[in-house]
Amino acid sequence: MNSLATPEQVCVAVVGGGPAGLMAAQELAAAGVRVDLYDAMPSVGRKFLLAGRGGLNLTHSEAWPAFLSRYGAMPPALRQALQAFDAQAVRDWAHGLGVQTFVGSSGRVFPQEMKAAPLLRAWLHRLRVQGVRLHMRHRWQGWDAAGRLVFGTGAGELAVQARAVVLALGGGSWPRLGSDGAWLPWLAARGVAVRPLLPANCGFEARWSEHFASRHAGTALKSVALALAPQGPWRPGECMVTAHGLEGGAVYALSACLREAIGAAAPAPLYLDLLPGRDAAWVRAELLRPRGARSWSSHLRTRLNLPAVKVALLRECLGAQRFADPLAAAQALKCLPVPLFAPRPLEEAISSAGGVAFEAMDGHGMLKAVPGVFCAGEMTDWEAPTGGYLLTACLAQGAAAARGVRAWLDG
Repeated sequence: MNSLATPEQVCVAVVGGGPAGLMAAQELAAAGVRVDLYDAMPSVGRKFLLAGRGGLNLTHSEAWPAFLSRYGAMPPALRQALQAFDAQAVRDWAHGLGVQTFVGSSGRVFPQEMKAAPLLRAWLHRLRVQGVRLHMRHRWQGWDAAGRLVFGTGAGELAVQARAVVLALGGGSWPRLGSDGAWLPWLAARGVAVRPLLPANCGFEARWSEHFASRHAGTALKSVALALAPQGPWRPGECMVTAHGLEGGAVYALSACLREAIGAAAPAPLYLDLLPGRDAAWVRAELLRPRGARSWSSHLRTRLNLPAVKVALLRECLGAQRFADPLAAAQALKCLPVPLFAPRPLEEAISSAGGVAFEAMDGHGMLKAVPGVFCAGEMTDWEAPTGGYLLTACLAQGAAAARGVRAWLDG
């Protein structure tokens, strides 16, 4: 890209107005650093607001070792960021903005009012008081030949020369909210190791019959347990039958492993226990009771108190002959293999995996190939389930990038 005339001169440019970028801007401004924040959308925090539509899950209250385990094989830099800005720090930050929090029955932490908008308004007020300048409708387009940031604006292209840059561009999920992954080739061209963006916390395709999908899409599978292998371990929860397959919290928690299994050999089975509160012997005994004039489906519903969607799923996965066999049905009710063929598209996912490799960054998130440029948030290569873990890590990485920028500016 050719150099543009009359570039803007700024101290620190933060590119991206999601949680990671806003936290980096807050921490830098609190230290007296002049910050200009750029975002492609008309306003910041769009995905943050969407995540809070059904109740903003800020973080999780579980014990710290269990909390860290949700991030899988975690790079040391991410662990250090989370240790410096942990779940309690997230709650303290919200309280500092005047938003009280509470712990729900699941251990998840929410704002008292459950909403994201009041928290975002208070956060933006703090940033304005701190002197952070917000530049909306500025879409980053990479660097020019002189190494300056280039933004597309309604008034044309703008070049920005910054002493330090924080890129917090998000991953590839929900592109209509601004995170489209367009930055990958620009970083790769600068010698930065990047990995393809993949769907995380996503649904999976099961290739239902038209008969099953037309009758049960949109129906919740409640009181089930899920596993990646017949021997478990089993994860209790619930999920949703969709027109394409399965999705929901219990599925999202296994999405990384399911994605890898499908990549190795599709289809990959997901095992469902449709009666996790009953043992196999009880189920078998109930199904072997005389059913009289009742149909087999009616016998299943009556003896086991099974909702119609579970009966239909059993029939869908077993086929007519095995479905009608009491012993086969009893076994499958406790361990039903559901073949999954592919994750749903990235744009439908809640979050994404892949992005900037941690080995491409130093301990503060600075790109080794582009000194003075730091990366934070979902654009870096980690993933976690829903439950407050995504937001906590984004905030923690934003704070870590701010510390790195201050060290860089101090020479």
